[in-house]
Amino acid sequence: MKNYRLLISFVFLLMISVISGCVTETHQMPTLQVRATEITEESSSESLNNPEETARFTIESDPNFKEPVSILYQAFFDGEVPVFVDQNADLLVVHPEADESFHPATPAYFLPGAALIPLNDSPEIQEFISFSLSGFGQEILVDLGLLAENIILTDQAGNQVEIELPVKRVLSAYGPVTSIVYSVDAEDRFVSASYLGARDPLGSSVMEKMDPRFPGIKGDDSFSQSEFNIEEAASLNPDLILANARSSWLDSAAQLDIPVFLYDPETPELLKEAVLLTGQIFGPHSTAQAQAWVKYFEAVIEQIGNQVADVPEEDRIDVLFTGTEPLRVASGEMFQSFIIDAVGGISVTSDLEGYWNNVNLEQVVLWDPEFIIVPPYGGASVETITESQEWQILDAVKNGRVYRMPKLVAPWDTPAPDAVLGIIWMGQRLYPEQVDLNCSAEAEYFYQSFYDYEITEEELGSICSFE
Repeated sequence: MKNYRLLISFVFLLMISVISGCVTETHQMPTLQVRATEITEESSSESLNNPEETARFTIESDPNFKEPVSILYQAFFDGEVPVFVDQNADLLVVHPEADESFHPATPAYFLPGAALIPLNDSPEIQEFISFSLSGFGQEILVDLGLLAENIILTDQAGNQVEIELPVKRVLSAYGPVTSIVYSVDAEDRFVSASYLGARDPLGSSVMEKMDPRFPGIKGDDSFSQSEFNIEEAASLNPDLILANARSSWLDSAAQLDIPVFLYDPETPELLKEAVLLTGQIFGPHSTAQAQAWVKYFEAVIEQIGNQVADVPEEDRIDVLFTGTEPLRVASGEMFQSFIIDAVGGISVTSDLEGYWNNVNLEQVVLWDPEFIIVPPYGGASVETITESQEWQILDAVKNGRVYRMPKLVAPWDTPAPDAVLGIIWMGQRLYPEQVDLNCSAEAEYFYQSFYDYEITEEELGSICSFE
């Protein structure tokens, strides 16, 4: 049905172009005849009642947005005429006020400053909004000159990348950025993606519920930091490739002549930048989603920072963050150490440079961490440490303070949007008397707002358990 509508949309737009003379200036609003029904007090009884009775839904719109909304409506509903009313509408088209709350909500921005707000739960309204935000809806707005045809952005490797808009087919070869694309509500553009945390049964099953397309677009075996199947990538015909700046295959991928946008979000500031850049790539709604996440991320760090500010330096907790092996540890330059710092802890590996470092047990004993955190990936487990006789010398082991960082799909310790929950969890874990943010409540808000996923009570109990 969607494909049929899109075909009709294309034909309809082509007819509009022919009728209007096929000539418009770039970024200039073309003159188009908007076929819409206005309902006012002066309308006749027949025109007042009949359109509402036959309309799929009614629309109340800011006058500045009526024309693009009409064109989107006629494109999606096969040339049908939208009905505009002055009150009691089913759909509002407005310039919404900024949401400055701790839990910001993002309306559906189809243009910068213009949002579609449903006033009932009609499936047709939701389908129309989804179309308006999609690459196909954006293409119509680009053709109207209301959205840019291309942008030039500087990626996190310092490269200037020109990107033609809208981006409708994207390939992600970097798990954290796949999560970022989901968080800005642009996952419908994936032709293939590498995922974080989706190989285990829980991650895979949740991912299928989040995105029914997941089994068909999962590309971990072909696309990652170390692997890139050139032939398969070419066959997928992406508009854009997203990758980590340290990927080993970047030179060989250049032969595809497809823009590659590189990420390296290993600090909170770089993660915020990565999310905001991704929002710009995918349009007004994604930009608004990115801004909402950044506000939430900053609010969480500020609130926890204020709550632990009075903890004396001598009482701050020393934390060791291990890797896929107990003696492989996160350096001070890695995101895991920034999470510890953000909640007032002290990363015992803060002086180490680079990425994962191999150390010996003697060094761990010298550090004498009060807490040990293991990651939720790579086969790492709490038991590997707690059941080892060699590690019993450490007070953290003796006192039962070895914990596994949670994850639902993306691990909470990685430079992905889910890391905001890692900060909340870590704050509650280290300083339960000071930090009053609730892991379960925040996880419920986060997954609903940034993954459009209603997390279950069972899942919340699993990932936010402090027993």
